[in-house]
Amino acid sequence: MDMNAPIGRTPLDDRPQGLVGQPLDRVDGALKVTGRATYAYEYEGAGATAYGYILEASIGKGRIAALDVRAAEAAPGVRLVMTYKNAPRLAPRSEHTVPELQDDTIGFYGQAVALVVADSFEQARAATYLIKVQYAREPAPYELKTQLASAITPQGSHGPADTRTGDFEAAFAAAPVKVDAVYTTPHQIHAMMEPHATMAEWQGDGLILHTSNQMLNQGQGAIGATFNMSPDKVRLISRYIGGGFGNKLQVYPDAILSAMAAKMLNARVKVALTRQQLFHLTSHRSETYQRVRIGTDASGKILAIGHEAYSANLPNQSFYESAASQTRTLYAGANRMTAHKLATLYLPKAASMRAPGEAVGLLALECAMDELADKLQLDPIELRIRNEPTETPETHIPYSTRNLVPCMKEGAARFGWSRRNPKPGQVRDGRWLVGMGMAAATRSNPLLESHAKVRLNPDGTLVAHMAMTDIGTGTYTIMTQIAAELMGLPMDKVSVLMGDTDFPKASGSGGSFGANSAGSALYDACMNLRTKLAVSVQLDPGQAHFADGQMTGGGQSRALASLAGAEGVEADGVIHPGDMGKAYSQESYGAHFAEVGVDMDTCEIRLRRMFGVFTAGRILNHKTARSQLIGGMTFGVGAALMEDAVVDPRFGVFVNHDLAEYHVPVDADIVQLDAMFLPELDDKTSPLKAKGIGEVGICGAGAAVANAVYNACGVRVRDYPLTLDKLLAGVQA
Repeated sequence: MDMNAPIGRTPLDDRPQGLVGQPLDRVDGALKVTGRATYAYEYEGAGATAYGYILEASIGKGRIAALDVRAAEAAPGVRLVMTYKNAPRLAPRSEHTVPELQDDTIGFYGQAVALVVADSFEQARAATYLIKVQYAREPAPYELKTQLASAITPQGSHGPADTRTGDFEAAFAAAPVKVDAVYTTPHQIHAMMEPHATMAEWQGDGLILHTSNQMLNQGQGAIGATFNMSPDKVRLISRYIGGGFGNKLQVYPDAILSAMAAKMLNARVKVALTRQQLFHLTSHRSETYQRVRIGTDASGKILAIGHEAYSANLPNQSFYESAASQTRTLYAGANRMTAHKLATLYLPKAASMRAPGEAVGLLALECAMDELADKLQLDPIELRIRNEPTETPETHIPYSTRNLVPCMKEGAARFGWSRRNPKPGQVRDGRWLVGMGMAAATRSNPLLESHAKVRLNPDGTLVAHMAMTDIGTGTYTIMTQIAAELMGLPMDKVSVLMGDTDFPKASGSGGSFGANSAGSALYDACMNLRTKLAVSVQLDPGQAHFADGQMTGGGQSRALASLAGAEGVEADGVIHPGDMGKAYSQESYGAHFAEVGVDMDTCEIRLRRMFGVFTAGRILNHKTARSQLIGGMTFGVGAALMEDAVVDPRFGVFVNHDLAEYHVPVDADIVQLDAMFLPELDDKTSPLKAKGIGEVGICGAGAAVANAVYNACGVRVRDYPLTLDKLLAGVQA
């Protein structure tokens, strides 16, 4: 089906069984807690498996001047030492290919230089250290602040890099009240639980990869293009994925190198990246430099709003952090300007990290709004309400739904916002200065083409197939709920099979599009199956009702098992984006509230409590949805207070490349944190009337914390993360 018109009443609105929306436990939960859910590196095939270990480059840019692998080749258990000298030839590097070990050039620290394959992981790792490499280093830039002047306007996939409406410069210059501030965010690392891993084997001219990848069909295409083979000869299997946060949207060296080695050895080869290797062999979120300018009249009405965002990437990479994107839609104002610039740095590739664009963009915009409210002596919520748009300010198209103001009001009432002292540094709890902050949340709601197949078996059970993935978000569960609700079956009579490119092409997980896209394809397949079953007994499909394992209507009642026949009945489903995504601005919304304590002597910051209120269309499972939100909010706390991948500007290396020194929030950091949804249906988004929630929880969360820190102590830190040394410097100043 195509999303070319709003969706009318559907069986999900009637909820005959009441399954969709319920906070049901994960259907895969028992498998995971008992260790029976098989992840990529845990697969075993028939016969022996060889193990690979990657040697990384120890310079930032240059070339390999000399390479001696003789000692490694002679080491115990070693089957292969693969370098650019003996590696199979692959397609040239492009936006669509990911070749490895093709020449002697080094483009960034950590680039794969060799793969050692041995009978065991330990033997391969030990032999890797015997390889002797001499490099010819070349100078290269590694810091964004040194490359701002040479940054260019990117040509990426986020829509236009720059936008303008009205005369921003003149309106800003004339505005009675204005904020002009620069905010910087550091490089960030995804830090998901499961490292990248792949087991590769060739069967004739076909390649099978058990791997950890969020978007299997996209990965299938990239691997096919890299190996100069038809994508249908490549099979990717990712049944269970231990987190991704965008770091597994693409194909990385574990998959490519294991496939190359498997081809050379005619054997099954496993390659797993260590935690330390993830920092350089995969992707990260680029640091940003953002200038936000907002001018208002005396009442707080925005007259001019501008947001310029700089990020960086490797040469010939088009991805940029679209940090000004939310500024185009969030607040009203006639005179507007947004701009993005992309600088070249010779660091590992920058790519999507959870909520690319808005996650870091709102760290700047929502703090600028707080600074503006402070200048106006206006409550931050009231300032936002006064600038609530009735349509998208730049394109003048309507919102599909927009319930940001109700989120702010509900959150304020539940959080006790009225008790906030607007004057910073006035509230104490012993040695702690206590402050409250808030921020708005918004995240775009894309819909991607997706396919599904369902089959009603003779025993009355239903099986659904799709090349969708579950990265720990609960996809297996919500898909089971959708199919069970639509077909009138109990949950234990429905099996959802995913994570395999042999199944119908699906959107994959990422960008907050997974549940809505794949779920809509499943909806279409189930509706088509309902029609088939009704027509098979000369019943008008519009009169057929499905519940309790029965189809009823037109004076008859049939058990589904009796309708399946001896062979079973199948139906396909598909969703295409259609026109609704162009005719309406579709976003999920929320409001974050945070309370922090700042130690009056050391400036140590502690989150005391945090609460968020969100709207995201129909919620498919309140338990897994809330889990997504509080996870995103935790992500935001990390971005505000601790996450910082530090680059040594001499060598282009992330010096804190492990979880001992790259700090992420732990249980002791997250004390009292909760989230809730306001009821909403959005008939413009999909037949599910749902919206994405995977990323809206992080959007604005860090800004709420930063604004609370300012309210607590009166020091505004615009350079993330807000560490105590930066706060101390402000206090002393």
